[in-house]
Amino acid sequence: MTALTLVDSSLRDGMHSVRHRFTPQQVAAVAAGLDRGGVDVIEVTHGDGLGGSSIQYGEALHSDAELIAAAVEAVSRARVAVLLLPGIGTLRQLREAQSLGASVARIATHCTEADIAAQQIAWAAEQGMHVAGFLMMSHMVQPAVLAEQARLMESYGAGTVYVVDSAGALVPGTTAERVAALRAALAPETAVGIHTHNNLGCGVGNALAGVAAGATWVDGSLRGLGASAGNAQLEVLVAALERSGRATGANLFELMDVAEEVVAPLMPRPQVIDRSGLAIGYAGVYSSFLLHAERAAERYGVDPRDVLMELGRRRVVGGQEDMIINVAAELAGVAA
Repeated sequence: MTALTLVDSSLRDGMHSVRHRFTPQQVAAVAAGLDRGGVDVIEVTHGDGLGGSSIQYGEALHSDAELIAAAVEAVSRARVAVLLLPGIGTLRQLREAQSLGASVARIATHCTEADIAAQQIAWAAEQGMHVAGFLMMSHMVQPAVLAEQARLMESYGAGTVYVVDSAGALVPGTTAERVAALRAALAPETAVGIHTHNNLGCGVGNALAGVAAGATWVDGSLRGLGASAGNAQLEVLVAALERSGRATGANLFELMDVAEEVVAPLMPRPQVIDRSGLAIGYAGVYSSFLLHAERAAERYGVDPRDVLMELGRRRVVGGQEDMIINVAAELAGVAA
């Protein structure tokens, strides 16, 4: 049975929940705890990846470089990963991240746009980084289409390709279908990954279904810290994987302690499935839209669920955040 690679996204996806306010000291404390807990890969950047700090995506308190350096210095065995979305992050920023010690590059595109990542994947692979292709919003296309996009990422040099449930819209059955399609389409030496959100309450269940279908890179975050309703809760996921007979190599009690004593005090609010978070999963829109939609709804006096459902009907995806204001204004019957 192939060993699992356990990945934590608390310091990247969790950035959305803390409005990108993590400090280098906080990053170091969390990364050190994850390292002690046996996590293999720790992802660190702005929530929208390298270069994401902006008015549109949210301005970070500290630079990606400061946070990456803090994480690299804090760990002794875990690898540090960075996320890059072509069109937001640049090769210059990826080069800087590598020079600081990041050794895993997660290159993310919309699930039908793998071709825009050819340059970034190829460059990172040539530099000796492990490249994980991230097919975001994977619920929006059928498994066969997703597999075709995965093959493109593999052809560019990706060593792992992910099914990414950015909206928390998948359930165990639809997750397993997509992972199985990728596993059948890719070479045996190319790993399949699974990244889940918890908007429908299926974060851990979807991760388990993905592993059962052939995923060997599996993501979670401590306390579920992540965009919208959060990610698969890492410490719960580890326990569930162990109970299902899949060894993780992690120290469960250490991860429980880090979650409780280090991460929980940093959270501005518990990671729960509230009505807006549930609406994101039901509508199938990007999880990081949550705070933007809530602010736009308050500004125009409309229900954020109506905003999210309309965004879903229009199939709005990451990079179209300006549409959130437009939709809220239209629902209110005023000009944006």
